Amino acid sequence: MKRIGRLFRTTAFKLAIGILLIFTVFAVTILFYVGFRAQRLLDEQVSITVGEEIKGLLAQYNSGGVVRLVRLIERRSQQPGSSLYLVTSAAGETLAGNIMSVESDGLLEAGTYELFYRVIEDGEPRPHRALVETIILPGGFRLMVGRDLAETDRFRSVIWRTGGWSILFVLALAVAGSVFVARRVMIRIDQMTETTRLIMAGDFSGRLTVAGTGDELDRLAQSLNMMLERIQELMKGLKEVSDNIAHDLKTPLTRLRNSAEEALRSSNSVDELRVALDHVIDEADGLIKLFNALLMIARAEAGGALDKGETLDLTAIAHDVAELYEPLAEEAGLILHVNAERRCDIKGSRELLSQALANLIDNAIKYSVGGDHSVEKKNEIVVGVKETATSIELSVADRGPGIAEKDRGRVLDRFVRLETSRTRPGSGLGLSLAVAIARLHNGTLTLEDNAPGLRVVFSLPRREQ
Repeated sequence: MKRIGRLFRTTAFKLAIGILLIFTVFAVTILFYVGFRAQRLLDEQVSITVGEEIKGLLAQYNSGGVVRLVRLIERRSQQPGSSLYLVTSAAGETLAGNIMSVESDGLLEAGTYELFYRVIEDGEPRPHRALVETIILPGGFRLMVGRDLAETDRFRSVIWRTGGWSILFVLALAVAGSVFVARRVMIRIDQMTETTRLIMAGDFSGRLTVAGTGDELDRLAQSLNMMLERIQELMKGLKEVSDNIAHDLKTPLTRLRNSAEEALRSSNSVDELRVALDHVIDEADGLIKLFNALLMIARAEAGGALDKGETLDLTAIAHDVAELYEPLAEEAGLILHVNAERRCDIKGSRELLSQALANLIDNAIKYSVGGDHSVEKKNEIVVGVKETATSIELSVADRGPGIAEKDRGRVLDRFVRLETSRTRPGSGLGLSLAVAIARLHNGTLTLEDNAPGLRVVFSLPRREQ
Protein backbone atom coordinates (compact mmCIF):
# COMPACT_ATOMS: atom_id res chain seq x y z
CA MET A 1 0.00 0.00 0.00
CA LYS A 2 2.86 2.34 0.83
CA ARG A 3 4.47 1.57 -2.53
CA ILE A 4 1.21 2.41 -4.34
CA GLY A 5 1.07 5.71 -2.46
CA ARG A 6 4.63 6.49 -3.58
CA LEU A 7 3.63 5.58 -7.12
CA PHE A 8 0.76 8.06 -7.10
CA ARG A 9 3.04 10.78 -5.75
CA THR A 10 5.61 10.43 -8.53
CA THR A 11 6.05 13.29 -10.96
CA ALA A 12 5.65 10.94 -13.93
CA PHE A 13 2.23 9.76 -12.68
CA LYS A 14 1.07 13.30 -11.92
CA LEU A 15 2.23 14.46 -15.34
CA ALA A 16 0.47 11.55 -17.04
CA ILE A 17 -2.74 12.25 -15.13
CA GLY A 18 -2.52 15.93 -16.06
CA ILE A 19 -2.14 15.05 -19.73
CA LEU A 20 -4.99 12.57 -19.33
CA LEU A 21 -7.31 15.25 -17.93
CA ILE A 22 -6.45 17.59 -20.79
CA PHE A 23 -7.10 14.79 -23.26
CA THR A 24 -10.43 14.03 -21.57
CA VAL A 25 -11.57 17.65 -21.86
CA PHE A 26 -10.64 17.70 -25.55
CA ALA A 27 -12.25 14.31 -26.18
CA VAL A 28 -15.53 15.30 -24.51
CA THR A 29 -15.54 18.59 -26.40
CA ILE A 30 -14.98 16.79 -29.70
CA LEU A 31 -17.69 14.25 -28.82
CA PHE A 32 -20.21 17.02 -28.14
CA TYR A 33 -19.24 18.75 -31.36
CA VAL A 34 -19.53 15.57 -33.44
CA GLY A 35 -22.86 14.66 -31.84
CA PHE A 36 -24.25 18.14 -32.37
CA ARG A 37 -23.06 18.29 -35.98
CA ALA A 38 -24.42 14.80 -36.71
CA GLN A 39 -27.82 15.78 -35.32
CA ARG A 40 -27.85 18.98 -37.36
CA LEU A 41 -26.92 17.11 -40.55
CA LEU A 42 -29.57 14.44 -39.99
CA ASP A 43 -32.25 17.05 -39.25
CA GLU A 44 -31.26 19.02 -42.34
CA GLN A 45 -31.44 15.87 -44.47
CA VAL A 46 -34.91 15.06 -43.10
CA SER A 47 -36.03 18.65 -43.73
CA ILE A 48 -34.79 18.50 -47.33
CA THR A 49 -36.58 15.16 -47.90
CA VAL A 50 -39.84 16.53 -46.48
CA GLY A 51 -39.55 19.67 -48.59
CA GLU A 52 -39.01 17.65 -51.78
CA GLU A 53 -42.06 15.48 -51.01
CA ILE A 54 -44.17 18.59 -50.33
CA LYS A 55 -43.23 19.91 -53.76
CA GLY A 56 -44.29 16.65 -55.43
CA LEU A 57 -47.66 16.56 -53.60
CA LEU A 58 -48.27 20.22 -54.36
CA ALA A 59 -47.75 19.51 -58.08
CA GLN A 60 -50.34 16.70 -57.85
CA TYR A 61 -52.78 19.06 -56.12
CA ASN A 62 -52.31 21.70 -58.79
CA SER A 63 -53.03 19.21 -61.57
CA GLY A 64 -55.85 17.18 -59.99
CA GLY A 65 -57.19 19.19 -57.10
CA VAL A 66 -57.85 18.08 -53.57
CA VAL A 67 -59.48 14.82 -54.69
CA ARG A 68 -56.28 13.57 -56.37
CA LEU A 69 -54.25 14.77 -53.37
CA VAL A 70 -56.47 12.88 -50.92
CA ARG A 71 -56.26 9.66 -52.97
CA LEU A 72 -52.48 9.96 -53.20
CA ILE A 73 -52.15 10.59 -49.45
CA GLU A 74 -54.38 7.60 -48.70
CA ARG A 75 -52.16 5.32 -50.83
CA ARG A 76 -48.95 6.59 -49.29
CA SER A 77 -50.34 6.38 -45.76
CA GLN A 78 -50.85 2.65 -46.25
CA GLN A 79 -47.18 2.09 -47.08
CA PRO A 80 -44.87 1.09 -44.19
CA GLY A 81 -42.16 3.52 -43.23
CA SER A 82 -41.53 6.61 -41.21
CA SER A 83 -43.37 9.08 -43.45
CA LEU A 84 -46.26 11.03 -41.94
CA TYR A 85 -49.14 12.54 -43.92
CA LEU A 86 -52.23 14.55 -43.06
CA VAL A 87 -54.74 16.51 -45.14
CA THR A 88 -57.43 18.57 -43.40
CA SER A 89 -60.25 20.76 -44.53
CA ALA A 90 -60.53 24.45 -43.77
CA ALA A 91 -62.59 23.49 -40.71
CA GLY A 92 -59.85 21.15 -39.43
CA GLU A 93 -61.58 17.91 -40.42
CA THR A 94 -59.17 15.10 -41.34
CA LEU A 95 -59.56 14.07 -44.99
CA ALA A 96 -56.65 11.61 -45.26
CA GLY A 97 -53.46 10.67 -43.48
CA ASN A 98 -51.86 8.40 -40.92
CA ILE A 99 -51.69 10.79 -37.95
CA MET A 100 -54.61 10.44 -35.60
CA SER A 101 -53.31 12.05 -32.40
CA VAL A 102 -50.77 14.81 -32.00
CA GLU A 103 -49.54 16.72 -28.93
CA SER A 104 -49.34 20.10 -30.65
CA ASP A 105 -51.66 22.68 -32.11
CA GLY A 106 -49.04 23.64 -34.69
CA LEU A 107 -51.08 21.95 -37.40
CA LEU A 108 -53.12 25.11 -37.69
CA GLU A 109 -50.02 27.08 -38.70
CA ALA A 110 -47.88 26.91 -41.83
CA GLY A 111 -44.16 26.19 -41.43
CA THR A 112 -41.61 23.56 -40.41
CA TYR A 113 -41.46 22.39 -36.82
CA GLU A 114 -41.23 19.37 -34.52
CA LEU A 115 -44.21 17.75 -32.89
CA PHE A 116 -44.99 14.71 -30.79
CA TYR A 117 -47.59 12.23 -31.91
CA ARG A 118 -48.74 8.93 -30.50
CA VAL A 119 -48.25 5.54 -32.10
CA ILE A 120 -49.75 2.29 -30.89
CA GLU A 121 -46.90 -0.08 -29.99
CA ASP A 122 -47.48 -3.38 -28.20
CA GLY A 123 -51.06 -2.34 -27.62
CA GLU A 124 -50.13 0.92 -25.91
CA PRO A 125 -49.89 4.47 -27.31
CA ARG A 126 -46.32 5.75 -27.22
CA PRO A 127 -45.16 9.30 -28.03
CA HIS A 128 -42.90 9.75 -31.06
CA ARG A 129 -41.01 12.82 -32.20
CA ALA A 130 -41.39 13.97 -35.77
CA LEU A 131 -40.24 16.79 -38.04
CA VAL A 132 -43.18 18.10 -40.12
CA GLU A 133 -43.90 20.82 -42.64
CA THR A 134 -47.41 22.26 -43.07
CA ILE A 135 -48.63 24.34 -45.99
CA ILE A 136 -52.05 25.98 -46.53
CA LEU A 137 -53.61 25.13 -49.89
CA PRO A 138 -56.15 27.25 -51.79
CA GLY A 139 -59.60 26.80 -50.29
CA GLY A 140 -58.20 26.58 -46.75
CA PHE A 141 -57.04 22.98 -47.06
CA ARG A 142 -53.94 22.08 -45.05
CA LEU A 143 -51.29 19.57 -46.10
CA MET A 144 -48.80 18.23 -43.57
CA VAL A 145 -45.88 15.95 -44.49
CA GLY A 146 -43.34 14.74 -41.94
CA ARG A 147 -40.78 12.14 -40.96
CA ASP A 148 -40.62 10.15 -37.78
CA LEU A 149 -37.32 10.96 -36.00
CA ALA A 150 -37.08 7.70 -34.07
CA GLU A 151 -34.32 6.36 -36.36
CA THR A 152 -32.49 9.67 -36.14
CA ASP A 153 -32.76 9.61 -32.35
CA ARG A 154 -31.46 6.03 -32.25
CA PHE A 155 -28.52 6.93 -34.50
CA ARG A 156 -27.68 9.93 -32.33
CA SER A 157 -27.93 7.75 -29.23
CA VAL A 158 -25.53 5.24 -30.82
CA ILE A 159 -23.06 8.07 -31.49
CA TRP A 160 -23.23 9.26 -27.88
CA ARG A 161 -22.94 5.78 -26.42
CA THR A 162 -20.09 4.79 -28.72
CA GLY A 163 -18.24 8.03 -28.04
CA GLY A 164 -18.78 7.73 -24.30
CA TRP A 165 -17.61 4.14 -24.11
CA SER A 166 -14.63 4.96 -26.34
CA ILE A 167 -13.60 7.77 -24.01
CA LEU A 168 -13.97 5.52 -20.97
CA PHE A 169 -11.93 2.80 -22.67
CA VAL A 170 -9.18 5.24 -23.64
CA LEU A 171 -9.22 6.70 -20.12
CA ALA A 172 -8.81 3.22 -18.65
CA LEU A 173 -5.91 2.49 -20.99
CA ALA A 174 -4.37 5.88 -20.21
CA VAL A 175 -4.60 5.29 -16.46
CA ALA A 176 -3.03 1.85 -16.87
CA GLY A 177 -0.33 3.35 -19.07
CA SER A 178 0.29 6.11 -16.53
CA VAL A 179 0.71 3.55 -13.76
CA PHE A 180 3.04 1.48 -15.95
CA VAL A 181 5.20 4.47 -16.94
CA ALA A 182 5.28 5.83 -13.39
CA ARG A 183 6.27 2.40 -12.06
CA ARG A 184 9.11 2.09 -14.58
CA VAL A 185 10.35 5.57 -13.69
CA MET A 186 10.06 4.80 -9.98
CA ILE A 187 12.09 1.59 -10.40
CA ARG A 188 14.88 3.52 -12.12
CA ILE A 189 14.73 6.30 -9.52
CA ASP A 190 14.92 3.68 -6.76
CA GLN A 191 18.01 2.19 -8.43
CA MET A 192 19.60 5.64 -8.59
CA THR A 193 18.69 6.29 -4.96
CA GLU A 194 20.22 2.98 -3.86
CA THR A 195 23.42 3.74 -5.78
CA THR A 196 23.68 7.22 -4.27
CA ARG A 197 23.24 5.75 -0.79
CA LEU A 198 26.16 3.41 -1.42
CA ILE A 199 28.22 6.37 -2.63
CA MET A 200 27.23 8.38 0.45
CA ALA A 201 28.43 5.43 2.53
CA GLY A 202 31.88 5.81 0.96
CA ASP A 203 31.79 3.50 -2.06
CA PHE A 204 32.82 5.95 -4.79
CA SER A 205 33.18 3.13 -7.32
CA GLY A 206 29.40 2.83 -7.64
CA ARG A 207 27.80 4.11 -10.84
CA LEU A 208 24.23 4.81 -11.89
CA THR A 209 22.70 2.35 -14.35
CA VAL A 210 22.27 3.66 -17.90
CA ALA A 211 19.37 1.82 -19.55
CA GLY A 212 20.41 2.82 -23.06
CA THR A 213 17.04 4.38 -23.93
CA GLY A 214 18.54 7.83 -24.42
CA ASP A 215 15.81 9.48 -22.34
CA GLU A 216 16.25 12.23 -19.76
CA LEU A 217 16.97 9.72 -16.98
CA ASP A 218 19.76 8.20 -19.08
CA ARG A 219 21.22 11.66 -19.69
CA LEU A 220 20.96 12.44 -15.98
CA ALA A 221 22.65 9.14 -15.09
CA GLN A 222 25.46 9.80 -17.57
CA SER A 223 26.03 13.31 -16.19
CA LEU A 224 26.04 12.03 -12.60
CA ASN A 225 28.42 9.21 -13.54
CA MET A 226 30.80 11.75 -15.07
CA MET A 227 30.55 13.78 -11.88
CA LEU A 228 31.24 10.68 -9.79
CA GLU A 229 34.26 9.86 -11.96
CA ARG A 230 35.58 13.34 -11.30
CA ILE A 231 34.88 13.07 -7.57
CA GLN A 232 36.63 9.70 -7.42
CA GLU A 233 39.64 11.18 -9.21
CA LEU A 234 39.67 14.13 -6.83
CA MET A 235 39.41 11.86 -3.80
CA LYS A 236 42.24 9.71 -5.12
CA GLY A 237 44.27 12.83 -5.83
CA LEU A 238 43.47 14.19 -2.38
CA LYS A 239 44.78 11.01 -0.79
CA GLU A 240 47.96 11.18 -2.86
CA VAL A 241 48.36 14.87 -2.07
CA SER A 242 47.84 14.20 1.63
CA ASP A 243 50.46 11.45 1.60
CA ASN A 244 52.94 13.49 -0.42
CA ILE A 245 52.47 16.75 1.46
CA ALA A 246 52.91 14.92 4.74
CA HIS A 247 56.26 13.64 3.49
CA ASP A 248 57.34 16.95 1.92
CA LEU A 249 56.42 19.04 4.96
CA LYS A 250 57.74 16.62 7.53
CA THR A 251 61.36 16.86 6.35
CA PRO A 252 61.72 20.69 6.38
CA LEU A 253 59.75 20.98 9.61
CA THR A 254 61.99 18.38 11.24
CA ARG A 255 65.11 20.21 10.05
CA LEU A 256 63.61 23.48 11.27
CA ARG A 257 62.99 22.04 14.72
CA ASN A 258 66.42 20.40 14.87
CA SER A 259 68.10 23.68 13.93
CA ALA A 260 66.18 25.50 16.66
CA GLU A 261 67.10 22.86 19.27
CA GLU A 262 70.73 22.95 18.16
CA ALA A 263 70.74 26.73 18.55
CA LEU A 264 69.36 26.41 22.09
CA ARG A 265 71.95 23.80 23.07
CA SER A 266 74.95 25.42 21.37
CA SER A 267 74.44 29.08 22.15
CA ASN A 268 78.13 29.62 23.07
CA SER A 269 78.65 32.48 20.69
CA VAL A 270 76.77 34.94 18.53
CA ASP A 271 78.27 33.41 15.37
CA GLU A 272 76.91 29.96 16.20
CA LEU A 273 73.48 31.44 16.88
CA ARG A 274 73.62 33.34 13.60
CA VAL A 275 74.48 30.18 11.66
CA ALA A 276 71.66 28.26 13.35
CA LEU A 277 69.20 31.05 12.66
CA ASP A 278 70.31 31.14 9.01
CA HIS A 279 69.42 27.45 8.77
CA VAL A 280 66.04 28.13 10.38
CA ILE A 281 65.36 30.98 7.93
CA ASP A 282 66.33 28.81 4.95
CA GLU A 283 63.95 26.06 6.03
CA ALA A 284 61.19 28.61 6.72
CA ASP A 285 61.74 30.13 3.26
CA GLY A 286 61.37 26.69 1.73
CA LEU A 287 58.07 26.18 3.52
CA ILE A 288 56.85 29.63 2.48
CA LYS A 289 57.82 28.88 -1.11
CA LEU A 290 55.87 25.62 -0.95
CA PHE A 291 52.74 27.30 0.35
CA ASN A 292 53.07 30.16 -2.13
CA ALA A 293 53.13 27.61 -4.94
CA LEU A 294 49.98 25.99 -3.58
CA LEU A 295 48.25 29.37 -3.33
CA MET A 296 49.29 30.31 -6.85
CA ILE A 297 47.92 27.01 -8.21
CA ALA A 298 44.64 27.59 -6.38
CA ARG A 299 44.38 31.14 -7.73
CA ALA A 300 45.19 30.04 -11.26
CA GLU A 301 42.70 27.15 -11.22
CA ALA A 302 39.99 29.43 -9.79
CA GLY A 303 40.64 32.03 -12.49
CA GLY A 304 41.29 34.74 -9.93
CA ALA A 305 44.87 35.47 -10.95
CA LEU A 306 44.08 36.71 -14.46
CA ASP A 307 41.61 39.43 -15.30
CA LYS A 308 41.66 40.37 -18.98
CA GLY A 309 45.41 40.11 -19.37
CA GLU A 310 47.78 42.37 -21.22
CA THR A 311 49.49 42.13 -24.57
CA LEU A 312 52.85 40.43 -24.05
CA ASP A 313 55.79 39.43 -26.21
CA LEU A 314 56.39 35.79 -25.33
CA THR A 315 59.81 35.86 -26.99
CA ALA A 316 60.93 38.67 -24.70
CA ILE A 317 59.65 36.78 -21.65
CA ALA A 318 61.59 33.69 -22.74
CA HIS A 319 64.82 35.69 -23.08
CA ASP A 320 64.32 37.43 -19.70
CA VAL A 321 63.64 34.23 -17.73
CA ALA A 322 66.44 32.31 -19.47
CA GLU A 323 68.87 35.11 -18.64
CA LEU A 324 68.03 34.73 -14.94
CA TYR A 325 68.70 30.97 -15.02
CA GLU A 326 71.87 31.03 -17.13
CA PRO A 327 74.20 31.23 -14.09
CA LEU A 328 72.43 28.31 -12.43
CA ALA A 329 72.69 26.27 -15.63
CA GLU A 330 76.38 27.05 -16.05
CA GLU A 331 77.00 26.02 -12.45
CA ALA A 332 75.41 22.65 -13.25
CA GLY A 333 77.56 22.31 -16.38
CA LEU A 334 74.70 22.95 -18.78
CA ILE A 335 74.20 25.29 -21.72
CA LEU A 336 70.92 27.24 -21.65
CA HIS A 337 69.92 29.14 -24.74
CA VAL A 338 66.76 30.50 -26.37
CA ASN A 339 65.71 29.51 -29.87
CA ALA A 340 63.36 32.41 -30.63
CA GLU A 341 63.94 35.59 -32.61
CA ARG A 342 60.55 36.62 -33.93
CA ARG A 343 58.16 38.63 -31.74
CA CYS A 344 55.11 36.58 -30.66
CA ASP A 345 52.31 38.54 -28.98
CA ILE A 346 49.79 36.94 -26.65
CA LYS A 347 47.23 38.03 -24.06
CA GLY A 348 48.09 37.01 -20.53
CA SER A 349 49.79 37.65 -17.21
CA ARG A 350 53.53 38.37 -17.34
CA GLU A 351 53.99 37.24 -13.73
CA LEU A 352 52.26 33.89 -14.20
CA LEU A 353 53.83 33.09 -17.56
CA SER A 354 57.27 33.95 -16.21
CA GLN A 355 56.61 31.75 -13.18
CA ALA A 356 55.51 28.83 -15.37
CA LEU A 357 58.58 29.12 -17.61
CA ALA A 358 60.85 29.45 -14.56
CA ASN A 359 59.42 26.22 -13.15
CA LEU A 360 60.00 24.39 -16.42
CA ILE A 361 63.61 25.62 -16.72
CA ASP A 362 64.29 24.83 -13.06
CA ASN A 363 63.03 21.27 -13.57
CA ALA A 364 65.12 20.90 -16.72
CA ILE A 365 68.28 22.01 -14.91
CA LYS A 366 67.54 19.82 -11.91
CA TYR A 367 66.95 16.62 -13.91
CA SER A 368 69.47 17.16 -16.74
CA VAL A 369 72.36 16.26 -14.45
CA GLY A 370 73.37 12.70 -15.33
CA GLY A 371 71.58 12.71 -18.68
CA ASP A 372 72.92 12.01 -22.19
CA HIS A 373 75.64 14.65 -22.61
CA SER A 374 77.44 13.23 -25.63
CA VAL A 375 79.41 15.52 -27.91
CA GLU A 376 76.81 15.22 -30.64
CA LYS A 377 73.86 16.08 -28.47
CA LYS A 378 75.58 18.37 -25.97
CA ASN A 379 74.56 19.07 -22.40
CA GLU A 380 72.08 21.79 -23.35
CA ILE A 381 68.64 23.08 -22.46
CA VAL A 382 66.74 24.80 -25.27
CA VAL A 383 63.92 27.27 -24.64
CA GLY A 384 61.91 27.65 -27.86
CA VAL A 385 59.12 29.96 -28.99
CA LYS A 386 57.31 28.95 -32.18
CA GLU A 387 54.21 30.35 -33.85
CA THR A 388 51.79 27.94 -35.57
CA ALA A 389 48.55 28.50 -37.47
CA THR A 390 46.42 28.25 -34.33
CA SER A 391 48.74 28.76 -31.36
CA ILE A 392 52.05 29.94 -29.99
CA GLU A 393 54.22 27.20 -28.47
CA LEU A 394 56.64 27.85 -25.64
CA SER A 395 58.85 24.80 -25.11
CA VAL A 396 61.66 23.69 -22.83
CA ALA A 397 63.76 20.72 -24.02
CA ASP A 398 66.50 18.99 -22.03
CA ARG A 399 68.79 15.96 -22.39
CA GLY A 400 68.00 14.41 -19.04
CA PRO A 401 66.56 10.95 -18.33
CA GLY A 402 63.11 12.03 -19.50
CA ILE A 403 59.79 10.64 -18.29
CA ALA A 404 58.27 7.33 -19.34
CA GLU A 405 55.13 7.71 -21.43
CA LYS A 406 53.01 5.88 -18.85
CA ASP A 407 54.00 8.41 -16.17
CA ARG A 408 53.52 11.62 -18.17
CA GLY A 409 49.89 12.09 -17.20
CA ARG A 410 50.43 11.34 -13.51
CA VAL A 411 53.45 13.62 -13.11
CA LEU A 412 51.25 16.65 -13.88
CA ASP A 413 49.32 16.12 -10.63
CA ARG A 414 50.24 17.98 -7.45
CA PHE A 415 53.04 16.61 -5.25
CA VAL A 416 53.73 13.72 -7.62
CA ARG A 417 57.46 13.03 -7.80
CA LEU A 418 58.72 10.02 -9.73
CA GLU A 419 61.86 9.98 -7.57
CA THR A 420 60.67 7.80 -4.71
CA SER A 421 63.74 8.55 -2.59
CA ARG A 422 63.04 12.31 -2.86
CA THR A 423 66.72 13.16 -2.53
CA ARG A 424 66.51 16.03 -5.00
CA PRO A 425 65.08 19.30 -3.70
CA GLY A 426 61.56 20.17 -4.78
CA SER A 427 57.93 19.82 -3.87
CA GLY A 428 56.39 18.24 -6.95
CA LEU A 429 54.38 21.39 -7.69
CA GLY A 430 56.35 22.87 -10.60
CA LEU A 431 54.53 21.09 -13.42
CA SER A 432 51.19 21.34 -11.60
CA LEU A 433 51.55 25.11 -11.43
CA ALA A 434 52.50 25.27 -15.11
CA VAL A 435 49.41 23.22 -16.03
CA ALA A 436 47.17 25.52 -13.97
CA ILE A 437 48.66 28.62 -15.63
CA ALA A 438 48.21 27.07 -19.08
CA ARG A 439 44.54 26.37 -18.36
CA LEU A 440 44.08 29.91 -17.07
CA HIS A 441 45.35 31.20 -20.43
CA ASN A 442 43.09 28.75 -22.35
CA GLY A 443 46.17 26.77 -23.28
CA THR A 444 47.57 23.28 -22.75
CA LEU A 445 50.74 21.70 -21.43
CA THR A 446 52.03 18.47 -22.94
CA LEU A 447 55.08 16.29 -22.33
CA GLU A 448 56.99 14.86 -25.30
CA ASP A 449 59.99 12.61 -25.80
CA ASN A 450 63.13 14.61 -26.74
CA ALA A 451 65.09 11.43 -27.58
CA PRO A 452 66.77 11.55 -25.13
CA GLY A 453 65.34 13.80 -22.51
CA LEU A 454 62.04 15.58 -22.12
CA ARG A 455 60.38 18.34 -24.12
CA VAL A 456 57.64 20.29 -22.34
CA VAL A 457 55.33 22.20 -24.71
CA PHE A 458 53.29 25.10 -23.33
CA SER A 459 50.68 25.91 -26.06
CA LEU A 460 48.82 29.23 -25.90
CA PRO A 461 46.14 30.58 -28.26
CA ARG A 462 47.13 33.32 -30.69
CA ARG A 463 46.19 36.87 -29.72
CA GLU A 464 43.56 37.33 -32.44
CA GLN A 465 41.70 34.28 -31.14
